[in-house]
Amino acid sequence: MASRSVNKVILIGHLGKDAETKFTPAGISVTKFSVATNRRWKDQATGEWKEETDWSNVTLWRAENLSNYLTKGKQVYVEGRLQTRSYEDKDGKKVYATDVVADEVILLGSGGQASQAAGADFSQESRPVSMPRSAQQRTAAKPAPEDFGGGITDDDVPF
Repeated sequence: MASRSVNKVILIGHLGKDAETKFTPAGISVTKFSVATNRRWKDQATGEWKEETDWSNVTLWRAENLSNYLTKGKQVYVEGRLQTRSYEDKDGKKVYATDVVADEVILLGSGGQASQAAGADFSQESRPVSMPRSAQQRTAAKPAPEDFGGGITDDDVPF
């Protein structure tokens, strides 16, 4: 019997800097950005509230159109998996880096907004920037409607 495992990450946080998109030699886009998430707790010894920030590096493949929207301070929802890689630095020392490889990224609110708790409210203000692959497949599978009801022809479409 094969054992099961799960590698799933969900982050809601703010971008630390503007996303950067580069292309592989094969022309595939790779967008990278960092997300800050906060944790707040009450120190049992002192009764004071404490807060710590964790930074996660995120890699998003084949989504070059999103980098214009992924700017410093924007709040995002990221869903994906952890991936650890290793390389040798300039001194020959082996270095390990763990990134989140995103499957889904959704722009939640405007930049500068107060940070929401981990159980964030996905209100009407949230704007999806990328839909999950399963939703893309469902959308692509639907046949186009034959009558748009407004008498629109191919000549009316600007592209």
